[in-house]
Amino acid sequence: MKALLQLNQIYKVFNEGTPDEKKALDHVNLVLEQGDFVTVIGSNGAGKSTLMNMISGKLIPDLGLVKIDGKDVTTEKEHRRSKLIGRVFQDPMAGTAPSMTIEENLALAYARTRTRGLRSGVSKKTRGFFKEKLEILHLGLENRLEAKVGLLSGGERQALSLLMATFTEPKILLLDEHTAALDPSRAELITNLTKEIVAEFKLTTLMVTHNMEQALELGNRLIMMDKGQIIFQANEGQKQQLTVEKLLEEFQRIRGEKMSNDRAVLI
Repeated sequence: MKALLQLNQIYKVFNEGTPDEKKALDHVNLVLEQGDFVTVIGSNGAGKSTLMNMISGKLIPDLGLVKIDGKDVTTEKEHRRSKLIGRVFQDPMAGTAPSMTIEENLALAYARTRTRGLRSGVSKKTRGFFKEKLEILHLGLENRLEAKVGLLSGGERQALSLLMATFTEPKILLLDEHTAALDPSRAELITNLTKEIVAEFKLTTLMVTHNMEQALELGNRLIMMDKGQIIFQANEGQKQQLTVEKLLEEFQRIRGEKMSNDRAVLI
């Protein structure tokens, strides 16, 4: 299989040389092959968000190498990587422009992978393409192209963000706790949409989540992070044998300590 994402010895320190120095990533190695869907769990401060920001280009490593589809992008800024990466954030407000219509938001995402931006307005053909993709969401948004995104519910906005991040079929999809801010029913909707869209487009995906049930349900691989390192990995066969209880036991075994509140360990 082809490696679409390679992280080699990624090292990042914040506030180096000060009392607030924090080793955010400590020589992390990770490879995602084409079609991999890897879920990431870990306690607060484990390095999960820093890992995502390193891949997206929001942060540059102090040491190490980042490759996407065989290309060295280690020092490339975020906007230069945007054609290769789709990202959905925890906040439903973060991935869309509320003052613009659904159609205008989709047009911006569509233009991101084109060498030339859209001309004035959206063509009939492109509008038909947008409607076709919106139908995947089963929310009726294909009939509301001219509605302002700011008027949508949080779940609808997150569904739109997911579509915008994926319908151009990026090399890498980053899902950054993208269901955490939603109520249970909307979180379930977005989780199911994630499974459908990732499977349909065969997207290579990295998903950070605090929900261990979700981490076990989605994807073919799982990694656990702590103190800036990947401390545990499970391949597809191993993952199928895991439960939340076994994950907690593994975390405690590696850390060498017993937690008083088991279910708070990875939160």
